[in-house]
Amino acid sequence: MSPTPRPLVVLNVVGLTPHLLRHHAPRLAALAGDGFARPLAGTFPALTCSAQATMLTGAPPAGHGIVGNGWYFRDLAEVMFWRQSNHLVGGEKLWEAARARLPGFTCAQLFWWYNMYAAVDWSVTPRPVYPADGRKLPGLYSNPPDLHRQLEAELGAFPFFHFWGPASDARASRWIAACAGLVFDRHRPTCTLVYLPHLDYSFQSRGPDHPLSLAAVAEVDAMAGDLADHVREAGGDVLVVSEYGIRAVDGAVPINRILRRHGYLAVRETPLWDELDAGASRAFAVADHQVAHVYVASPADVAPVAELLTATAGIDTVLDGPALAGVGLNHPRAGELVAVAEPRRWFSYYHWLDDARAPDFARTVDIHRKPGYDPVELFIDPRLPFPRLAVGRRLLKRRLGLRTLMDVIPLTPELVRGSHGRAAPHPDHGPVLIASRRDLEREGFAMTDVKSLMLEHWHAAPP
Repeated sequence: MSPTPRPLVVLNVVGLTPHLLRHHAPRLAALAGDGFARPLAGTFPALTCSAQATMLTGAPPAGHGIVGNGWYFRDLAEVMFWRQSNHLVGGEKLWEAARARLPGFTCAQLFWWYNMYAAVDWSVTPRPVYPADGRKLPGLYSNPPDLHRQLEAELGAFPFFHFWGPASDARASRWIAACAGLVFDRHRPTCTLVYLPHLDYSFQSRGPDHPLSLAAVAEVDAMAGDLADHVREAGGDVLVVSEYGIRAVDGAVPINRILRRHGYLAVRETPLWDELDAGASRAFAVADHQVAHVYVASPADVAPVAELLTATAGIDTVLDGPALAGVGLNHPRAGELVAVAEPRRWFSYYHWLDDARAPDFARTVDIHRKPGYDPVELFIDPRLPFPRLAVGRRLLKRRLGLRTLMDVIPLTPELVRGSHGRAAPHPDHGPVLIASRRDLEREGFAMTDVKSLMLEHWHAAPP
C-alpha cells in the first residue's frame, strides 16, 4: 500500500446516465476517455438515500436499513422523511473500513445525505432553523462547527432556496462544487464526497427530454468537469457516480386515497383538515417517487391489500415478504408490502379526498411534515395571478415578523414530468460510474461495489 495515497474526489452527479454521458456531457465524457465509464447496476429502490447508503456501505437496504428517503417509525407511529443523523445507517461505512486499512485516512462529506454525526473529518449539510413564529431561516450544519461559516465568508451565503423548491436551479450545485474545491485545497482529504443534485430539479419538473433539462446536463457537466480538472491538476483522482436515471411520467397514483376509500386508511378529522392517523390505520402507504412502502397493521389484511393494489391502475407490481427478500429490501423498516408504479406513473402521498380538507402544509415546501415525498414542491401554483408578487408579499410579512403561510405550492400532481424509483429499463438509462484511473477498470459494477472500488483505489498502485 502506498504510504502517500492519492486523494480521491467522488462526485455524485444525480440523474446522470450512460446515454446522457455520451450525448450531452462532453467534459465528463473526456474524463471517461482518460479512464473508463461503465453502467452501474443500481439498488432497489432507486432513491437518493437508499442509493447513497448502498454506495458507502457496500450493502443493500436489507443490510444498511435505509429503505427509502423516509419510512414509518413504528414505535413513534409517525412517518418521517429526510432525517439527517448518520446513526440511522447500519453497516460498516467507507471511512470506517478505510481507517482500518490506511493510517492517516481523512474524509470530507459534502452534502451527501445522513451527514450529521458521521465519523468524518469535515462535513457540511443543509440545516435550516425554524423559529417559533413560523419562519424557515436558511442554514448549514458543519463539522468542525465553524467550517460552514468560513465557507460562506468566502463563497457567500449558501443559496438554500435554490437547493429545493420552486426556485431550484444550478446555483446550489455550483456553490457545492466551489465548496468542494476549497475543502480539497485547504485540507486535502484522502476522500472527498461531493453531492451535485442539479439534474433532479429540471428532470422531475420538466421531464428528461425537455430542452431545458438537457441544458441542465450541460450546466452540471461544466461544473463537475471544472472540479475534476482542478483535482487532477493537483495530483488527485476522480470517481463520478450517479444514483439512478430519471424517466418521463404522465401522472400519479393516489395510493392513500385508494386505501382510504376501501376502509384501510384512517384520518383524524380536525376542524381544519384531514390528518393521516398512521397508528390507527389498518394500512397506509409511504409514497416515495415510484415506490410506496405499504404498512399493514394486521397479517390478515396483507393479502387483501395486496390484491386491491395489484388491481389498481398505474401500479405495476406489489412485492410481499419473499419478493422483498429477493430484491434486498427485507428489513424491519420496510412495509409489509412494497408497491411499484408502472413506468410512466409515480405515487402521490395525498390522503384527503377533498382538496378543501388538505393539511395547510400540503400547499407549502415542507419536506419534514409531509408523510411522503412531494415533487409538486418544485412548482408555484399556476392559479396564482401574479406568482412572484404572491411570494414576495409573504416573504415581506415574514421579514416584518408577522406569521404567514407560504401556501404557494399547487395540489396538481399532473405537473410532474419525471420520476425514478424503479429499476432502470436498460443500462443506458440507469446510473453510471466514471473513473479517472483506467487500471481500476473491470467489466461490470453494481452499486454495492462502489465502496470496494474506492478502497481498491487507495490500495492499488497509481498508474
